Amino acid sequence: MAAKSQIIKFSLKCTECNNRNYYKKKNRNYKEKIELKKYCPHCRKHTLHVEAKI
Repeated sequence: MAAKSQIIKFSLKCTECNNRNYYKKKNRNYKEKIELKKYCPHCRKHTLHVEAKI
């Protein structure tokens, strides 16, 4: 039987407008939620983006 993949996909959601703008991958063993300051094209400024399920 094949082992479960260690890489999972997730999206980054803007905290101001709640749009999902970016998609990333991370190791399954990394338990902390990722928070990055990225550019939001809908808000037209740099905002905090948090990890969300796809």
